[in-house]
This record gives sequence, C-alpha cells and structure tokens, in this order.
Amino acid sequence: MPALHAPATLAPLEQLNIARFDDPRILKKLASSSRQLAELKGLAASIPNQGILINTLGLQEAKDSSEIENIVTTHDELFKGDVDPGAFANPAAKEVLRYRQALRFGFNQVLESGLLTNNHIIGIQTELERNNAGFRKLPGTALKDGDGRTVYTPPQDPAEINALMRDLERFINDDELFPVDPLIKMALIHHQFESIHPFYDGNGRIGRIMNVLYLVKQGLLEIPVLYLSSQIVRSKPDYYRLLQTVRDDDTWEDWVLYMLQAVEVTAQRTIRTVLAIKDALFDYKHRIRADHRFYSQDLINNLFIHPYTKIDFVQRDLQVSRLTATKYLEALVDGGFVAKQKHGRSNYYINVALNRILLAPPTAG
Repeated sequence: MPALHAPATLAPLEQLNIARFDDPRILKKLASSSRQLAELKGLAASIPNQGILINTLGLQEAKDSSEIENIVTTHDELFKGDVDPGAFANPAAKEVLRYRQALRFGFNQVLESGLLTNNHIIGIQTELERNNAGFRKLPGTALKDGDGRTVYTPPQDPAEINALMRDLERFINDDELFPVDPLIKMALIHHQFESIHPFYDGNGRIGRIMNVLYLVKQGLLEIPVLYLSSQIVRSKPDYYRLLQTVRDDDTWEDWVLYMLQAVEVTAQRTIRTVLAIKDALFDYKHRIRADHRFYSQDLINNLFIHPYTKIDFVQRDLQVSRLTATKYLEALVDGGFVAKQKHGRSNYYINVALNRILLAPPTAG
C-alpha cells in the first residue's frame, strides 16, 4: 500500500542556523567551486558574441533539464526545431525549446530589474507551460517514487503556498536577510522551491532555471552559462535522495555539499566546452577569411549561434539575396565547414565543428 504523508510544514529559510554552514567540508568545497565559477565567468566574457553561448548552451540545458523529467528528444530533432519550429511535430522537441524560451524570459527580467521576483517566476512558468495557472490553488499534488509510492506531500493550502513563496522571494532578493555565500544560498533556495512545489507542473525545470538566474542576479555570472541539469542527470538518485533526507532528517549540510560539487563539476565541464567553441570559432574565422572573399563576422555569428542554419537565416543576417546566401553555404559545404542535410523540401547546414563539440560525451570533472 502506498505510504501516506501529511502535507509538509515548511519554515522560512532564514530560520535556519547560519552557523551550521561554517562546516569545514562546506567551506573547502565552496572555495574550489567558487574558483571554477569565476574562471568560467571570465572565459565566457572573452567570447566576442555572447549570444553564441546563450543560444548553444541554453539548448543543451533545455535538453538536459527536460530529460530529468523524462521529456527526451535528440539533438537532431532539437536543432531542426530551433531552425524551423513550425515544421516539426515532435512534442518533446517543442517542449524543450519552450524551456529555452522560458530561460531567456527570466534572464531578461533579471537583467532589467536586478531582482528575481515571484512575478518573474510565474512568468517563467507561463512561458514554459503555455498557461496562466499561476501558483497551485487546488490540493492533490504529491511526489511519488518510481514504484508509485508517495514520498512527499508539499503544502496544499493556497494561502500557505503564497505565504511561503513571499518568504522565498524576500530571501532571494534581500542579501542581508541571511548573509551567507551566494552559492550556499542558491542551494537553499533550490531546495525550498522544490519543497514548496508551487506550480501544478514544471517545478523541477523552473527550479533549475532559477539556479542560474540567481547566479546572474548575484553577479557570479554575466550570462546564463552554468547549467546544473547535466550533473543532476548523472546523479539523479543522489539528487532526489538528498532532497528527501533534508525533509526527513534535516541534513542541510549534505545537500549544500552536493550542490557545491555540482557547481564545481559543471563549471569545469562548461569551461572545456566554451574553450572548444572558442577554438572552433577562431579556426573557422581564420580559414574562411583566408579562403573565401565573402567572409564576415556576421557569417561567423550565424554559423555558431545556430548549430543548424539555413539559407533564410544567412540571407537575413548577411542582408544578401537568396541566391547569394545559397552560394555561400554551398561553398562552405565544399570546404568542410558545414554538412548539408535535406529534410523534405528544406536544406539544413550543420556546423561540423560545433556539433562535434555539443554531441561529445562529457568527460569527468
């Protein structure tokens, strides 16, 4: 028989004893994860066009974060959907692309306001789920394990959900309320949000978007490039186990250590990916400029912002005729820079080097 759990009683995070996070294990891991994050921030700033990283790494995050929720698509379906959203009926790819749109929406809100508010979070949910349901108003939400057993019942009363989210909003935006390192605070915020579980659907993905937006808000990143979903995918049992042991046994220190490790490992992996993209970008830039008179920075940007591009995009970005755009891309096919793939009546031009990087299996941190 499924286990029965009464709805959780959650306390505001500022009621935690801040001294418990002075644990030597946490401070040591905080130092190493902060170093890696700072290195990633500096490296990302060295890429001439930030849109390249926002788009390509955002697609990777959307895929990984959705996979945690068993929304699975291939890179090919995803990249084609990015080029032609209306031409592909694959529901999973469309849902993944909505995740990236929700991420962009949240990033723009944080940039404009310097805050991460409940209205922003609701807006992210609206972009992700394409509805205006807002915070839960009906009881019945429960979290189950793989065998269908209820392992956790979040708060059910709408008034309590709203009160807890107001407390969390204040905790996110008032640095003096709980003066602890932002990486520790990010871990606490993520756990509290997932425990409140304020939406009918999308809570896991929204919580993971909030992680990187909080780092941007705190100035630890300038653009959203650190995505923890790839590490969570690889350690999914630990992620869910530690979420629950905090609720059952108050093991906040173990949870914070897990999240700091995820930051460190993900930053290391992302640094390698960004370095590879930077090398490929400059290689393409130099070789295309040497071999083709049509070289331009706009062309390089086009090839690296879109893992798959098409004639219409080159025509638009370079302000050339369709015939000229076609000639450019066919010359790049001949030069081995892009691979041509036909789908129906459409041609897609795949950035060979970029796709090799994005499809490469991750190495250990």
